[in-house]
Amino acid sequence: MRIKDFDTKTLDVILARMIESVGRSKNEIYSIGEESRADLETLNSELAEVEELTDRVVGEGERLEAKVRLSRSKLSEVSMHFKNYSEDQVREAYEKAHELQLELTLNRQMEKQLHERKKDLVRRMNGLHETIDRADHLVSQISVVMNYLMSDLKEMGELIEDAKLKVEFGLKIIEAQEEERKRLSREIHDGPAQMLANVMMRSDLVERVYKEDGIDAALAEIKSFKQMVRNSLYEVRRIIYDLRPMALDDLGLIPTLKKYLQTMEDYHKTVKISFHNLRADQRLPSNYEVALFRLVQESVQNALKHAEASEIQVKLEMKETGVTVVIKDNGKGFDPKKRKYNSFGIMGMKERVDLLGGQFAISSKPGQGAAVIIQVPIPQE
Repeated sequence: MRIKDFDTKTLDVILARMIESVGRSKNEIYSIGEESRADLETLNSELAEVEELTDRVVGEGERLEAKVRLSRSKLSEVSMHFKNYSEDQVREAYEKAHELQLELTLNRQMEKQLHERKKDLVRRMNGLHETIDRADHLVSQISVVMNYLMSDLKEMGELIEDAKLKVEFGLKIIEAQEEERKRLSREIHDGPAQMLANVMMRSDLVERVYKEDGIDAALAEIKSFKQMVRNSLYEVRRIIYDLRPMALDDLGLIPTLKKYLQTMEDYHKTVKISFHNLRADQRLPSNYEVALFRLVQESVQNALKHAEASEIQVKLEMKETGVTVVIKDNGKGFDPKKRKYNSFGIMGMKERVDLLGGQFAISSKPGQGAAVIIQVPIPQE
């Protein structure tokens, strides 16, 4: 279809489909939030039961401990005046002391297991709280996007000379959205979901090992079990950092970038990632900090995924009038003039910088790595 013959009503149809797709995504995220709330309520009830059982076990332990002290006192008396007691009385004193000590040991083990269970429930509840907060935040953001789509974007047809570019742009938004959802789904399935499934199986194994091989083997199994939980927690935290680090709002851009880059280096063992802050740290407006973080994140992810780099350097210089960020890698490089590298990701980065009134550039040649240069002015009060 030639541009001059392009029917602008087609744009409205595409826009309606985009709104419908975004609306479905909003409903799916809302469902995730509601399911998380239901799971949180279930865990909360389970936590209350565990706490009640713990109180009973602790009380029983205190009573057993008192009985053990009495039995030891009795046993000491029997040992000191052995000739004053019959053989049956001596045997009964020893057996009673042994039985009470065994009951106390089992009680302490049960108390320890209940405390571990409580910690696990609290960790899972904290994770659900984060999921709920993230889902609510995403629903809010999508609502803003839908309002934008249903209002300002409807007038874009009158402003865009190349209608075909608008169609491609809209389709790229949907494609990027679907790719991100698939990526998150794949990471959660291959990482935390698999580990948590193993955690459930190993938790059942602990009890069987205790019954069959004794407390030492069970404790060894618990130690391995705890390491698996730590690994699961690490994977969840990494995914959360990919979505949005909570420290960005609390600590600001510089500490969050340091933590994020260190996390990426720890995860990608073969890549050295360094960060250099050339000036003192200062807080920026929230939208600037979010945008700059996303720009660095996108650049680093591109270097990790496509450049096959072994070293990535991030340099940030913050002055009173503006911020300059350079992300440089020693990867295979590319020709920025070729259309295949004019990807939607780079287009999105350019648009972010344009919205901040800044400048964006990429310097690269095949075989010579790449450098992304971002310059953003800081609004003056």
